[in-house]
Amino acid sequence: MGAQAAASQFLFIGVSTGASSIQRIFPRWMRILSLDAELVGVDVPLRASAATYREIAVRIRDDRRIQGALITAHKIDMLRACHDLIDWLDPYAEACAEVSCLVKRDGRLLAYAKDPLSSALALDQFVPERHWNAKRDVLCLGAGGAAIAISVCLAGPSQTQGLPRRFVLTDILPERLDSIRQVHARLEAPLQFSYQLCHSATDNDTQLWGLPPGSLVINATGLGKDAPGSPLTDAARFPPGGLVWELNYRGQRDFLRQARAQADEKRLHIEDGWAYFLHGWTQVVAEVFGLTLDAALFARLAAAAAL
Repeated sequence: MGAQAAASQFLFIGVSTGASSIQRIFPRWMRILSLDAELVGVDVPLRASAATYREIAVRIRDDRRIQGALITAHKIDMLRACHDLIDWLDPYAEACAEVSCLVKRDGRLLAYAKDPLSSALALDQFVPERHWNAKRDVLCLGAGGAAIAISVCLAGPSQTQGLPRRFVLTDILPERLDSIRQVHARLEAPLQFSYQLCHSATDNDTQLWGLPPGSLVINATGLGKDAPGSPLTDAARFPPGGLVWELNYRGQRDFLRQARAQADEKRLHIEDGWAYFLHGWTQVVAEVFGLTLDAALFARLAAAAAL
């Protein structure tokens, strides 16, 4: 006889879900949380059809075993295709026009954008207090869902962090730049945004020129995980004393390799996407299962994930 099926399911909607570390981590978390739920991966190619996203949303809504879902790489397209199937959006989902978490509650399908909070928690771990007081910039390569979340996060200054001098976004698709520009217009934030259409890695290299020392450079393109390569060429030069954030925690991560090659010369502080991954997942798991995620519980889950 086979193993008894779990009482409930948690969907993971991504591109290559089977390769994610969450496959080994999720069962550990369920034991810690005393929950009987299994992770079900749903692989969807980037920029899939609206019909594909709608079929998944209907499945979540109608299957009694499914408690909710985490969405990665499809956050904007999912909400755009399924807006009429969703009963409620949280303020971040409204502002960012994306969804990273779907929850069924009392017969209603609820949508959350958890990434602005996850971004803030991850940034707090490596950006020094009052870092932005020195008029430093952010260069975000890629203008998809992660870029939206990080820009919304940094547009709302905390007491200690303040605002970057400028937030520059690049992308190969003009429609993505148009979409994120609309998000920022709704924010009415004092942060200065700049939108650059860059057709190649060489174009992205030029955006590094003139960045003030200590500026933050982010790979939010998915290159290095969802697709091979880097948004920069090996000739790119990071700003002195810069912060470098590779959002990918797995894959070839050529961007990370490029930064490490200049780490000593440029005095770079380099972060990968592991903390971002953990905060993103724990926030969604807590929402789907109605848990209170405090610092102590996060520490337990993070320790279990590192085993």
